[in-house]
Amino acid sequence: MVRRNDERRAALVDAAIEVLAAEGARGLTFRAVDTQAGVPTGTASNYFGNRDDLLTQAAARVYERLHPSAEEVERQRTAKPDKETYAALMRDVVGRVSGFRTGYLALLELRLEATRRPDLRAVLTERVRADLENNLAYHEASGLPGDATAVRLLYLAFNWLIVEQLTLPGMLSEAERDALVAAAVERIVHE
Repeated sequence: MVRRNDERRAALVDAAIEVLAAEGARGLTFRAVDTQAGVPTGTASNYFGNRDDLLTQAAARVYERLHPSAEEVERQRTAKPDKETYAALMRDVVGRVSGFRTGYLALLELRLEATRRPDLRAVLTERVRADLENNLAYHEASGLPGDATAVRLLYLAFNWLIVEQLTLPGMLSEAERDALVAAAVERIVHE
């Protein structure tokens, strides 16, 4: 029987994210999650039916934690829809994702694991596709300049910029990162 204490479940999923980032998918065991969460051995196995369940819930939790606050969304929606606002929005997104280092590294591990697990690949494909569609819908509703192709190009470019920041943090300074974000928006987005 799977337990339903939502607070404990969230803590275990957060611990799974930390394990994925530190040890990779191969190091993700119920015992490792229990240790990371500081709970008795066997706790995680009471909350998740199997390892695949834990993997998919970890992926969902990363996206949940990356979502901007309601205040941030409102600030973005009320800003002038121009390239400067677009660049500020993109700097915020790149900064927020880079700021949750373990979450993004866990997602990278999950993507690699998905190459070997068709069920996980299906779940991640659906989740990433939904994320991109949400970005496209937000862009269209916001009145920001640029088209769907620009949104997709920035999405792909900034994903790799984030990978660079998180895996080789000495490669680019924060100022260089922000300048690249502004340059990408300037060159890709047409009014």
